[in-house]
Amino acid sequence: MTIVLKLGGSVVTDKDAPETVDREALEAASRTIAAHGDRDLVVIHGGGSFGHHHAAEHGVSRTTGTHDTEAIRAIHGAMGRLNAAVVDALAAEGVPAIPVRPLSAGRRSAGGELQLPTEQVKTLLAEGFVPVLHGDVIAHEEHGATILSGDELVCALGGALSVDRVGLCSAVPGVLDGGDVIPEIDAFEDVAHALGASESTDVTGGMAGKVRALLDLETTAFVFDRNGLEPFLKGEEPGTRIGWER
Repeated sequence: MTIVLKLGGSVVTDKDAPETVDREALEAASRTIAAHGDRDLVVIHGGGSFGHHHAAEHGVSRTTGTHDTEAIRAIHGAMGRLNAAVVDALAAEGVPAIPVRPLSAGRRSAGGELQLPTEQVKTLLAEGFVPVLHGDVIAHEEHGATILSGDELVCALGGALSVDRVGLCSAVPGVLDGGDVIPEIDAFEDVAHALGASESTDVTGGMAGKVRALLDLETTAFVFDRNGLEPFLKGEEPGTRIGWER
């Protein structure tokens, strides 16, 4: 079984304090992953207070690009520091984690289409490693560089790797409607009224962006909080199921 798991930036960082890792939460997630590591696993993590902070400072988003090399280095460098923290935390629990950095491999066309080679990820999985990718800046034809979100990576890898399950571990127990968890979502229009922007700085679309991206997958996905991570890895269905049963 192949699983793509995204650890949201709000899970592994304090999103309101620039470049601050939530060590307790990251270590707890790493222990849980290590305890249920008997399948092929790809980990993706968000930018949290690392990438989002610098992207917002420099005015870079998924649609607004930059040719400012200082801005690109700042965003990519911050994500590198967070990626190292995530990889180190996983490795400390015995997970064979290996960093994979999107800026060095992917690109967007002028029209915004993501082109991301995935053969290196397939090979790492086949060799028994756990690839760890992250949101990043990415070369964007005619726009310099724009933001590549972790949710886009989830979709790109979910489509390329014949993934069996996708999970997004976030700060909330699922997709919420007035404080209540929506158990399942099959169409964006059904829940558009309930989806708002993130309360912290987020340049990748918040929960609405997550739901739209996950509905594009051919694999059923789940959105859950830290308490749902272990049930998800056990094969259960915590939080909100997104996409029809396949």
